[in-house]
Formats: sequence, structure tokens, C-alpha cells
Amino acid sequence: MSSSTSTTGPVAMVGGGQMALALAEGFCRAGLVSAAEITVFDPSDAARERLAARLPGVRFASTAAQAVRDARLVFLAVKPQQAAAACREFRSDLPPAAVLVSVVAGLPIATLSGLAGTARIVRVMPNTPCLVGRGVSVVCRSPDVPADLAERTRTLLAAVGHVHEVDESLLDAVTGLSGSGPGFVALLVEALSDGGVKAGLPRPLALALAVETLGGTAALLEQTGEHPAQIKDRVSSPGGTTIAGLAVLEQRGVRSALIDAVVAAAARAKELGKAQAVESGPARET
Repeated sequence: MSSSTSTTGPVAMVGGGQMALALAEGFCRAGLVSAAEITVFDPSDAARERLAARLPGVRFASTAAQAVRDARLVFLAVKPQQAAAACREFRSDLPPAAVLVSVVAGLPIATLSGLAGTARIVRVMPNTPCLVGRGVSVVCRSPDVPADLAERTRTLLAAVGHVHEVDESLLDAVTGLSGSGPGFVALLVEALSDGGVKAGLPRPLALALAVETLGGTAALLEQTGEHPAQIKDRVSSPGGTTIAGLAVLEQRGVRSALIDAVVAAAARAKELGKAQAVESGPARET
């Protein structure tokens, strides 16, 4: 075990679903935490069996309270409608020095603080490519989070992809872009594949070409740092095939549709966050 691992201390996960599994696997794969340092609470037999199979040595607790007792970092990875009950279950057992890292969509730091009885909160908006180590996690944190644990949290999240830190006021917009974005991109891939089939390609080849083209273009943009317009212009020869296709996309309003989709998703995230804050209500005294 590296010295950096020992400074993290035990990690707890309340919720053992796909995102918790992706995070735990990433932490262990990067050598930042050992499976034996992770304690998970999840009432689902299927979730526990999946975790045990993928992370031999991971520990399980019979209650959320038991899971968090010795942890320095507590990842809250439950569905939004389960968050209030989960927080109230472990509230009195959460160590004062621990940091609560919430991957619950929509619940603001102020609400989480009231529910969990701690001011040490990091809120994270991850996206589904974290499942394959190519995700994006956008974080915001309360000022009460110690600098060393804030940095440690960022290091752990970097094991499953890119990490960006923003002010909490931007998190709804983040949800609309990187949170909902994989759904928009998947639709684009499906549409490109359908176009290939319509043009005469076999379905498996069309899908493979669409996926590989998107992945390669994303890698090109990331590695060169070029603006997307530069890539677009470079492949658009005068009177050529690409500019003919781009003209159709502009005529059909694809650009404005994507812009509106992100804005609509961000607005919906804001609505859901307000609704969840109201439904959670004031924290119970313990």
C-alpha cells in the first residue's frame, strides 16, 4: 500500500449500485485504496454479490450507520428519493472529521448538510462513462472541507476520468451538459449508424464506424486542444462530401436542437433539485 493510500483512511459507500461499483473499481485499479479499506452498505443482495465478485475483499456493513463509523470519506451513492432516509440513518454515527461525498443528483450542499449533520460536504456530478474509466466528474465543496481531503477526493475521482471543480451554482448546467450528454451523444451515434445503413452499409459495420469515428474525433479534440470548428473546417473541402452533409445539418437545425437540449436538461435539473430539497424537509434532531 502506498503512503498516499494510508492518508485516506477507510472509505465508506452508502449505496452499492453501478456508480458506486465504478468508483470503487477505479480507486482500487489505480492503487489508491485497497478493497479491504472499502466498506459498503446496500440492502440489495444483487448489489452486494456484484461488488463481492468484482472487488474481492471489499467489506459489507449491515447498516449505513455501521458502514460510516470509521470512515474518513463517505460516498453517498443512493437514488435521490432515498437520500434523506440514508442520511438520517447514519447521521449520529458519522465521524466529525469525515467528509461526505455525495453523488446524489439534485440535492444541494445546504440540504445535505442539514440531513447528514455535517458541514464537510463534497458534491459530485459524475456521468456514466465513469463505468469504463472515461467519465467526467464535476465537483463543488463546502468551505469546511479540509484542503487535504478535498484534494484526496479529487485524486480518487480522477481514477475514473476527468475531474473539474466549479461553484455549486453551475452544477445544474453541468448536469445538462456532461450529466445528460451521454444520452445525447448515444442518440447521435445511433443516427449516424442509421445513416450508414440507409447508405448501404451492414448494420454491425455502420455502428462500429459511428462509435469509432466519435471516439477518434473526441480523442483528436482532447489531445490537440483545437477548437471543434478547426477540425470541422479541415475536413470540409470546397464542394466536397462533408460540407454537403453539414449544410443539411444546418438546414435541419441540429446545432440549435443540441443547444436547446442542454438548456432544457439543465432547467429540469434545477426543478428536480428544488423539489428534492422541499421533499427532504428539515433534518431530524438526534
